[in-house]
Amino acid sequence: MAELLFREDPYLRACEATVTAVHEGGVELDRTIFYPLGGGQAGDTGRVGEWRVVDTRKGDSGDSVIHLLEPGARPTPGTTLPVEIDWERRYRLMRLHTALHLLGALVKAPVTGGRIAEDKAHLDFDIEMEKLAKDDIEARVNALVDAKIDTRVSWITDAELDARPDLVKTMSVAPPRGEGRVRLLEIPGLDLQACGGTHVRNTGEIGRLAVARIRSEGRRNKRVTLTLA
Repeated sequence: MAELLFREDPYLRACEATVTAVHEGGVELDRTIFYPLGGGQAGDTGRVGEWRVVDTRKGDSGDSVIHLLEPGARPTPGTTLPVEIDWERRYRLMRLHTALHLLGALVKAPVTGGRIAEDKAHLDFDIEMEKLAKDDIEARVNALVDAKIDTRVSWITDAELDARPDLVKTMSVAPPRGEGRVRLLEIPGLDLQACGGTHVRNTGEIGRLAVARIRSEGRRNKRVTLTLA
């Protein structure tokens, strides 16, 4: 299993890591700052040694992470290499992911899905369309950004999470489990939930947000899309 450095410090931009396995098109490392696609959040890109990492995915077991490399890459197992993420892209993902936690706290309805891309993010709600007002949501979410609230990270055991199903807020996304503990993200006074994604330390870092659109994606899916203004 790899040491997932992004879980403890999502602001870590670079490190050194050793190649532990080579697959068709990708490598595993003994430690990584790359967040793999999951929980609705896009996987990181960057560099491992001289090669571009074009995407990052979860491996088949435990905390293994597959770093998908550019065509023609030929790293050697056992080699220690410099590792670097595309920081500006990651930071946008962190800002947007934290923004979705604010959005979910404001819209009082079950969350049926969500996705965080580098240029926009959305949540789907089981709610009537007439209850979603673009200008109201935009004003309220930006007020929470302007409030500059510190976020908090803590950990609970799998058993504690089983006893607190209210900590799982998104119906279509299960929090990462398997190592006996689960990470919680708290925005004090607003939101507390299990989440394995990367987030900013303070809501003020998110910056101005715009509600790009609100539309129906089905009977139980009313989609609110946010962008960084």
